[in-house]
Amino acid sequence: MAGRTKTATSEGGAIIIKKYANRRLYNTASSSYITLEDLARMVRENVEFQVLDAKTGDDITHSILTQIIMDEEANGTQQMLPVSFLRQLIGMYGNSMQAMMPSYLEASMANFRDNQSKIREAFEKGLSATPFAALHETNMAMMRAAADVLMPGLAKGKTKDKPTAAPAEPRDEIAALREQMAAMQKKLDELGK
Repeated sequence: MAGRTKTATSEGGAIIIKKYANRRLYNTASSSYITLEDLARMVRENVEFQVLDAKTGDDITHSILTQIIMDEEANGTQQMLPVSFLRQLIGMYGNSMQAMMPSYLEASMANFRDNQSKIREAFEKGLSATPFAALHETNMAMMRAAADVLMPGLAKGKTKDKPTAAPAEPRDEIAALREQMAAMQKKLDELGK
């Protein structure tokens, strides 16, 4: 059994995937053949794995992950990598900055994930004390104002039982919303510094 465990995972605890000449991928931990889609799912689930060429034993994880990205970009409903980014990335090959790019991209992705986590936490804790709350309120006010302007009878139909205040001038509401948006943009710019 110790021999099986050693072949199923590497020293770092990653699952070993063997790629055979017929392009089939074999998961040594589950003793089953898998697909690139299965590997993509494993990545999303934060399962560590290493892909080895079954014949040579070479680590080919990088090329397999690149192949998954290419498949996702080709088959996905929405491409994640813009053409301008791809051009800039290709332009870095052979450039004196090429050696710095892997660590820079890793740090950028880590920073993105940290910020993503912070935004998620803000939503989970409640938005009332964050700049996002004011932004949300402004967006909702803009939607209501637009609905009132475009469909004036809609708001009246919903408030049959409640007395309504005198309708405000749509231009005044839009001007007020523009001021609120400018103030919010200023706050977001200050937070970004």
